[in-house]
Amino acid sequence: MSGLKELLKKGLGLGDMAFNAGEGAINWFPGHMAAARRAIRQRLKLSDLVIEVRDARLPLSSTNTDLQPHLSAKRRVVALNKKDLANPNIMHKWAHYFETRKQDCIAINAHSQSSVRKLLELVEFKLKEAICREPTLLVMVVGVPNVGKSALINSIHQIAKSRFPVQKKMKRAAVGPLPGVTQDIAGFKIAHKPSIYVLDSPGVLVPSISDIETGLKLALAGSVKDSVVGEERIAQYLLAVLDTRGTPLHWKHLNNRRLDGIEYEAEANHEYSLKNLKPKRRNPPNRSDLVYVEDLVMGVQHALYSTLTEFNGNVEDENDLECLIDLQFSALQKAMKIPHKASEARLMVSKKLLTLFRTGKLGPFILDDVPDVKPVS
Repeated sequence: MSGLKELLKKGLGLGDMAFNAGEGAINWFPGHMAAARRAIRQRLKLSDLVIEVRDARLPLSSTNTDLQPHLSAKRRVVALNKKDLANPNIMHKWAHYFETRKQDCIAINAHSQSSVRKLLELVEFKLKEAICREPTLLVMVVGVPNVGKSALINSIHQIAKSRFPVQKKMKRAAVGPLPGVTQDIAGFKIAHKPSIYVLDSPGVLVPSISDIETGLKLALAGSVKDSVVGEERIAQYLLAVLDTRGTPLHWKHLNNRRLDGIEYEAEANHEYSLKNLKPKRRNPPNRSDLVYVEDLVMGVQHALYSTLTEFNGNVEDENDLECLIDLQFSALQKAMKIPHKASEARLMVSKKLLTLFRTGKLGPFILDDVPDVKPVS
């Protein structure tokens, strides 16, 4: 990724916009975030433990640096969510990194109750001393938008209902694929004797993201709304990451991989709207839909593999990489069977490519590099 970092510094058509809340081209700090940030800081003072949810694909970039000074003095557990989308071959290196920083960290899948139970066991262990002294304990869940905080809260609800059936109604947290769904801070009782409340909170970004690559990573993971940055720009960044890492070269022998979870309309449907690429739950699943997804993913992988292997330029060169990305957009348009005359063909390609990446169909990734650090003494 060092080549990509240099290209971003040079301004590879990707890093020419500023991520800030002022007069820059990128503005992602809605009014509710400013109010929520103030409320979160106040409640942090009362919290006995904080669960800081991060995206497992962005162990550092999905950190809210604004809150770190307030979190450093608290009992804290870092929950790397969406571990099913992260590269397991690298995850253990991140576990070692957090261990050297003397920071409790656990990789989870917020939709898996068994995974969330392991998180709660760690939380209860960390609260062991406080449980002996306090009749009521507060656990606060914080994180940037779209890292899975609400999904985690809902799983905790399900576990709490099985543990404590005396609890009647438990409000579920709103879960959505877009950042900024949870806009109020709400408390949920999850245990008795002592009473333990989990406080959910809206995802809050820092007012200014000074590092362009961090901003693009957050946009790629969905923590910043696509409309703010632009789907095409995010897709360009994704292709730059894939090409500089040589990822498509590893796809040569993946044609027999079975896929599920994303389903499409019938192949005869040529509207090519994003609605054709939505996660659906069907029981039993529609076989023709799954086959169509497999064909599409293999077509995308083949298009990127072919263009990269046939490319004679240098992906570390700014101009060469831009030329390669243009070639790949054309190849992807053909692979996705998007009509040549479509006025927004490049946007349609971008939307589908981003959806395939975000749902793990292009494979597991960790976008952050593990820092070389010395253990904390």
